Amino acid sequence: MITLHGFPYSNYYNIVKHVLLHKGLAFEEDLQFGNDEAYLAISPLGKVPAMTLEDGGHLSESSVCCDYLEEAYPDAAPLYPADPYARARVRQVMKISELYLELAGRRLIPFAFSNTDVPGPVAEEVTGVLERGIRAMNHLCVFKPYVLGSELTLADIYLRYVLSVVNLASKKLDRDFIAEIEGIGDWRAMMADSDIARRIDADEKANGPAFFAYLKERYGI
Repeated sequence: MITLHGFPYSNYYNIVKHVLLHKGLAFEEDLQFGNDEAYLAISPLGKVPAMTLEDGGHLSESSVCCDYLEEAYPDAAPLYPADPYARARVRQVMKISELYLELAGRRLIPFAFSNTDVPGPVAEEVTGVLERGIRAMNHLCVFKPYVLGSELTLADIYLRYVLSVVNLASKKLDRDFIAEIEGIGDWRAMMADSDIARRIDADEKANGPAFFAYLKERYGI
């Protein structure tokens, strides 16, 4: 059985968990924050999530884990199109959403968790990167009803969990960046209205107290 290592408050953990649930694959969860030496044998950089495979091998990085699940279980509710160009477009949206939305918003996490003001230069830089990402999303995404058309793909799953960090940035910078992505409102409601999404959201909420207690103990936040 596959083991998913990490914690449900992590949006990257939830990306891989959503894929596992979507594909109907048997897996168990090893809930941990990845902060000890033993975990480095599983995830060399200590990052969450990581997976231990059925044969005992280990993988880390969410995109790597997702690609492995697609390639190892190609007949289990595939999330990439068969056509090479269509598949590349899915990866394009995934990469842009990660680099220009998630990672930009992630820079504000320390200020959000410590309840401190964002320095002006940081706010300006993050805003500029988010604006570039939003322009790209508006150029690439159709939301009819899914990100790239009629079929659910990994682009949908990635974007859903990327937006949790963008939402945090919106609160810190007092600007609704998500609303600037055209047509995203109905898509967000649709993506939230599934048993998988409800389970993941509930698990994330339940993990919140433990996660913030960990931050307080480890970092004093």
